[in-house]
Amino acid sequence: MDFELENNNVLSLDKAIRTISTNDAVVRAQPHNYIAAATSNNTRRAYQADIRHFIQSGATLPASYDGILRYLQTYAPTLNPRTLERRLTALKHWHLYQGFADPTAHSTIRKTLAGIKHIHGKPKDKAPPLTLEELSSMVNYLKSSDRLMDCRNNALLQIGFFGAFRRSELANLLWENINFVPEGVEILIARSKTDQAGEGLICAIPYGNLDLCPVTALLAWRARAQKNTGHIFCGVNNNTILSKPITGRQINLILKSIATSCQLPDADSYSSHSLRRGFATEASRKGAPFGTIKRQGRWRHEGKRFDQNAANIVLERING
Repeated sequence: MDFELENNNVLSLDKAIRTISTNDAVVRAQPHNYIAAATSNNTRRAYQADIRHFIQSGATLPASYDGILRYLQTYAPTLNPRTLERRLTALKHWHLYQGFADPTAHSTIRKTLAGIKHIHGKPKDKAPPLTLEELSSMVNYLKSSDRLMDCRNNALLQIGFFGAFRRSELANLLWENINFVPEGVEILIARSKTDQAGEGLICAIPYGNLDLCPVTALLAWRARAQKNTGHIFCGVNNNTILSKPITGRQINLILKSIATSCQLPDADSYSSHSLRRGFATEASRKGAPFGTIKRQGRWRHEGKRFDQNAANIVLERING
């Protein structure tokens, strides 16, 4: 990842970007790039955009303390403080990996960022949690359709909700990692945000009832898709299943579209995180112990998967 400096120790934009934009698959295939592989591809792309913006603002790399300070003061009124903080992190990693001193560590830089947060900081916008009633409305709408896409979306929403999946986890689920058992289904998550080492986590989802049953929805999708290998949730076009899996962004759009069709209020505010937040909120309301909610969402992995399962508590009490 090292590149020669040009023009009096100022690195060109193209070369600066290439130092942090190496394709993740290529990086992982090269034994000497284990350090680079420690950074996820999504994080690397974010850092790439951060470095590009910094240089296009007129700054140079390696950066000086004064250059970073000017950058912060220029963009403090228009950029979210969290964005500026991430860009400082990108600059920090670039300098350290290239063998330069970290200019972002200067106490004045840190104090300036703290002041920007104090003046311009605002709460992070959160997608609203999806309620059980709203989920039921969406599922009933999808069940009334015979379209292949709606069969997929029914499984997508229910598995996403009761598995408390992150959108990256949901998009990357494989049929090979599905194990149907008498209690429901066990889903191996090969890699997730909280498992960057790739040790694998198991998400257990029990059977439900006639109204909501994520396992039945997944079985119905498997029967329609006629697949036992590859990604579970692929694109669908003209009643044909595509080879490429859906993306996290597409999951957001799917949820918004269904919510709009069901005439739910503020439909455009929903995102994939609404599924995860919705499950945690509903499980808590129905008395699921906090530890079981954490376990189901893989905030913590412990105990027997179907014993005191938070999803089971939610599904059981729908009938109560």
